[in-house]
Amino acid sequence: MDSKSPKAISKSNRAGLTFPVGRTLSSLKKGKYADRIGVGAGIYMAAALEYLVAEILELAGNAAKDNKKMRIIPRHIQLAVRNDDELSKLLKDVCISEGGVLPNIQGILLPKGTKKQKSTPEGQSQEY
Repeated sequence: MDSKSPKAISKSNRAGLTFPVGRTLSSLKKGKYADRIGVGAGIYMAAALEYLVAEILELAGNAAKDNKKMRIIPRHIQLAVRNDDELSKLLKDVCISEGGVLPNIQGILLPKGTKKQKSTPEGQSQEY
C-alpha cells in the first residue's frame, strides 16, 4: 500500500456538516420518495435537519437556563417549540412525550376583580 494514497473523507466532512449525509441519502432512497435521487438531495436534507436541530436546541437551552437547570429535558423542548411561532406551526401535530402543556389560564376563569379596566373619554374607568 502506498503511503501517498488519499485518506477517505466522508460526505459530511466534505459538506461541512455534522449530520450524516450518507445515512440521510440512503433513507431518502429507501423511502421511495422519487425514482431518482441525486447526491445533492442528501446534503440538502442533512443541512436542513442540522439547522432545525440547532435552532430547537438553542431555544431549549435558553428555556433550561430560565428554569435554572443545567440539562435540557423534554419540557424545555416543548416550551421552546410552542413559544416560537414558526416552529410551533411546523410541529403543530407533533406530541412531545413528557413535554406537558404551555401554562395558560383563560380570562373567564379569573376572579372578577382582575379584569382589565377600559377608560372612557371623560377619564372615568369603566369595567366591561
